[in-house]
Amino acid sequence: MQPFTATVIEIIQGIPDGKVMTYGQIAGLAGSPRAARQVVRILHSMSDKYHLPWHRVINSLGETAIKNDEMNALQQLFLQSEGIEISVDNRINLELYQYHPERF
Repeated sequence: MQPFTATVIEIIQGIPDGKVMTYGQIAGLAGSPRAARQVVRILHSMSDKYHLPWHRVINSLGETAIKNDEMNALQQLFLQSEGIEISVDNRINLELYQYHPERF
């Protein structure tokens, strides 16, 4: 496993209940600020194997970005079950819910 991939997995595993991080934020913390799409790939291919809380990763606008309607609804349901409010325009207040880990 590449060091970037291992770091991304560790960061995502550390997102606590009721908090979110963005793809770009995770990429930057893992050492490649322009690798947000790699974070998407890692989530897609490794969420099951590493039990990643994939639903806590959103885009920089505070939106759930999964194109599949069923999975997008599931992501929103998971986030709401953790106490995260989603506005009528399907956005999450990053000032309130974004997680900023102390290390990385």
